[in-house]
Amino acid sequence: MGYKDLDVKEFAQYIKQKDIQLLDVRTPEEYGAGHLAGAVNVDWMGADFMPKVERLIDKSRPVAIYCRSGRRSDEAGHAMASQGYDVANLLGGILAWMEAGEPVMK
Repeated sequence: MGYKDLDVKEFAQYIKQKDIQLLDVRTPEEYGAGHLAGAVNVDWMGADFMPKVERLIDKSRPVAIYCRSGRRSDEAGHAMASQGYDVANLLGGILAWMEAGEPVMK
């Protein structure tokens, strides 16, 4: 359990593992504009962030988390790790992901 930062290459490998849950912590509008395949969207800025996470994300399985630039996912990831989640954060967020030529769903 805990928290770690991964660069795009490491994150791309990490999310290929079958147990990984993918969490997008951006707004629903940002998510709708493009997201990683299979990602669940829970807005970090929403007042109900942790209750939604607890409902949607299995604490017994690792979580890969991202946002636009990495700042919100860093905050959300640390909050989740303090509640017992095992979290890996995408450094640079979806901006770095797209810059590296990785796929995004619309």
